[in-house]
Amino acid sequence: MAKPVRLLNVGAFTLDTILRVETLPTHQGKFIASDGVQIASGMATSAACAAHRLGAEVSLWASAGDDLVGDQLVADIEAEGVDCSLIRRVAGARSALAAILIDAHGERVIVPFYDKKAQADPEALPLADLSGFDAVLVDVRWPGAAALALNAARSIGRPAILDADTAPVEVLERLLPLASHIIASEPAARIVCGHALDPESACADLASRIDAFVAVTGGAAGTWWHDRTTGRVRHVEAPKVKAVDTLAAGDVFHGAFAVGLAEAMPMEEALRFASAAAALKCLRFGGRLGAPDRAETLAMMATHWPPSEQG
Repeated sequence: MAKPVRLLNVGAFTLDTILRVETLPTHQGKFIASDGVQIASGMATSAACAAHRLGAEVSLWASAGDDLVGDQLVADIEAEGVDCSLIRRVAGARSALAAILIDAHGERVIVPFYDKKAQADPEALPLADLSGFDAVLVDVRWPGAAALALNAARSIGRPAILDADTAPVEVLERLLPLASHIIASEPAARIVCGHALDPESACADLASRIDAFVAVTGGAAGTWWHDRTTGRVRHVEAPKVKAVDTLAAGDVFHGAFAVGLAEAMPMEEALRFASAAAALKCLRFGGRLGAPDRAETLAMMATHWPPSEQG
């Protein structure tokens, strides 16, 4: 059996309270949830858990307060099998929180809180070098740490993957040039491009600006990626599912893509692997708790893209 790839994930680490409601509120009042769960999550954290379920060994570099919430966060993610030894605990800071409502169609509203003290830029990496990792994945929620990790990974030829999601334009413009691989959400692509574009056009625009692999995700519509060998934008469709909960689907996508890239999958195969994992996650309530294992993901790929259509 091949040795598992090793990933370093850097970024968001939050305690999520996830509540299921019939419809998302459009006015003030009290609303009764039909289900609920409280879990450790966050973009990089959820991606780390997903990658571990897919067979990778994963370490998380994140920042939390020295409070009880931070204790709970670390315990929850260690229980998932993710290495939390690099997590920074900041004295007197509050750990991050998020309140999330999910409706009957799987759509959601997310309201996070990050203590600026906990999210202050680190002075250095937590390790002398990153050569023990096969790839590094960062998000936009802890920009100072993300910049350090992307620079360090790229300097030694490791994939430096950026989960480019909604963030201030100055954060995106700081991190985009540092990454070797960028997977951007539609909103993030529009923030950077400065005008409303369809995902295909946004992908081409971003690829013309940045010397990196570029893809733009469009949820159920699939993923557009720029193939530098042909100079064209190509499309990977998303498996069609009836979504129960889209929360953390993007995080699962990024975690799975990082695994595929670290395992040297061809680019289109890595994107299909990520798309299959994200689609399976959408079938289950509970954010990252719905992330699939490797067998499920490979089965979804074989069903949606029969071997005769691959390669």
